[in-house]
Amino acid sequence: MLTERQQLILGVIIDDYIRSAEPVGSRSISKRGDVAFSPATIRNEMADLEELGFLEQPHTSAGRIPSIQGYRYYVDHLMRHEAVAKSELQAIRAFVASRMTEAEQAIQQAAMIISNLTNYTSIVLGPDSVNQALKQFQLVPLGGDKAVAIVVTNTGHVENRTVTIPPDLDMNDIEQAVRFLNERLSGTPLTRLKSRLFSAAGEEMGRYADQCEGLLKLIEQAVRPEDDSRLFLSGTTRILAQPEFKDVDKVKNILGLLEETPTLMRLFSSMPQGLSVRIGTENDHAAIASCSLITATFTIEGEQMGTIGILGPTRMDYGRVISLLGEFGRSLSGLGTER
Repeated sequence: MLTERQQLILGVIIDDYIRSAEPVGSRSISKRGDVAFSPATIRNEMADLEELGFLEQPHTSAGRIPSIQGYRYYVDHLMRHEAVAKSELQAIRAFVASRMTEAEQAIQQAAMIISNLTNYTSIVLGPDSVNQALKQFQLVPLGGDKAVAIVVTNTGHVENRTVTIPPDLDMNDIEQAVRFLNERLSGTPLTRLKSRLFSAAGEEMGRYADQCEGLLKLIEQAVRPEDDSRLFLSGTTRILAQPEFKDVDKVKNILGLLEETPTLMRLFSSMPQGLSVRIGTENDHAAIASCSLITATFTIEGEQMGTIGILGPTRMDYGRVISLLGEFGRSLSGLGTER
């Protein structure tokens, strides 16, 4: 357990390093008005903190920088949650109150807004089919055996796909089946649509059973989302602006990871619900072992809709990022009630 003096000195070093990206020395700390210790006392405490694993000394003559263990202690015990600036709060609320009424649109735009506010890379993973339910289905004939299948889900996701109508399906019967689908099965999770269709239909739809089977094949063609349609990135190259990433090979690995959609999806799937902070080597991928990843799951109308993540250097402004993510989560959660 660190003493109060060690906690104060560690917190000051990390705050200064976050702002400057330069190693922090005892002399600069002693000049601060909120630190009433001599340079010699501060040097001794810094040496002890280094021995305990909370600080590192990149060069013999340089000051100290935080270690991964130091950042973790800071986030868990010392970090102050910063109040969101009025201008940033206005930007978030204006975004939510704008014409962006569909949840998926809002989620996609959230990636850009958060990247702009933090100056870090943002990654947003939208809802998958497990969390989506049917809102409306339309089938618009194009002539011949082609039609456009339009599926709208409760998340605001819209899929428009050209499908082939099996030759044994009559358009009149299909229209009746589509009407039934919208009247009786709106709100049904997409993953349960097939079983619910036949159990809910009973005798009423008995004579359309064959048509329903063919119709469901059309629906499955329309609602088959690609994995990368759920993943939104913004500010990918902002990582290049950080002084820690002047090493070209290190940046190549990070940018390479950001281009690997399946790997990113697996990485996000392993993140716990709620707020999570993974620092440096706590991350599950070697490419971001020198980065921190802060993620927060969010809900709309009580349904978990996805995850927002911020990727930046371990010298991240944790308090500010966490406060912004919290405000965004609250704003997105209110989308459904404000429509």
